[in-house]
This record gives sequence, structure tokens and C-alpha cells, in this order.
Amino acid sequence: MKQSKAQRIGRSALVTALAAGVMMAGVVPAANAAATAQKRTLGPFGYGNIKLGMTEARARATGRIVRKTINVPTKCSTYDLKERRYSGNRAGMYISKKQGVVTISAPGRGVKTPQGIGIGATPAQLKAAYPNLKQNALYGTFATVPGNPKASYVFLVSKRMVLGVTLVLTAQDCLG
Repeated sequence: MKQSKAQRIGRSALVTALAAGVMMAGVVPAANAAATAQKRTLGPFGYGNIKLGMTEARARATGRIVRKTINVPTKCSTYDLKERRYSGNRAGMYISKKQGVVTISAPGRGVKTPQGIGIGATPAQLKAAYPNLKQNALYGTFATVPGNPKASYVFLVSKRMVLGVTLVLTAQDCLG
């Protein structure tokens, strides 16, 4: 992930975005299992019908997001997914006026990357799925998204498990 002022994700803003993905589990009726399986996958280009780069108007038109006001420095609009609303200064999604949707946080335990990583995965599972993980003090743990070189997964990881997963457009102007 190249670092420039427009691309840099500030540690506190990143933790805020990632914390948005913590704590949600749900039960899905069998009749909706196939549709839900696709909707419950984060990446490589989005989450269900919400895609990276989608304009704010198109994202709102999905009916799946709700505006969120937070006290975190950002030039962008912040939203929560209706299926997971967050308290305090956490938001599930950032939308840039220039670039559209630039971050989407996994809204709970049932949401996984196509490689099977989601909240609750172990660090060993994470490393096996993404052998080229990178880590630094600014970004934490991140990897380029397989199948989408313009995006990264940013993982909030404790010693025991993955606590959050966020799909991030690598070149974005929201967090920094």
C-alpha cells in the first residue's frame, strides 16, 4: 500500500472503521441461503450490491445504508449498513465525493472474504489465507485483495482472533 497524504489511513480513523465490523451474528432462513451467501461476502469489489467506487447517490439507492455523523476528521460522508448500526464514533462505510465508496467494514461474524476470513478467524487462518500479509504501525495488518489490486483488506487482529475486516480502496481520500 503506497503512502501519500491522500492514501494514508490514520491509525485512529482506521481503528474506528475496523471496529465497525465487530460483534454481529445472525440466523438466515434456508430459503434465502444462496442469496445471503453472496451478500455475506466482503470483496473483492464490495459487499452485496454495494461496490467500491459506487457514488453516494447509488449507494443510498440500494436502501441498505443509513447516514451516520461521527466526530472523526474526514472529508467524506459516513454511513452504517442498516444491518449493523454502530454507536459512538464508528462508521461502517466511508464515501468520497470524488471516488465514491472507499471503505466497507464487515458488519459481523457471518461476513467473510472469499478466502473465508471474517471476525473470529485465528491469526493462523488469516496468514494461511493471505500469505503476503503486511504489517506496520500506521495500517496494522493488511493485504492486497486477491482479484482486485486496487483494494486492500485491513484486519484488526488480536493475539487470538480477527476482530474486524474492512475492504478499502487503496487510493482513497477519506482517511488520513
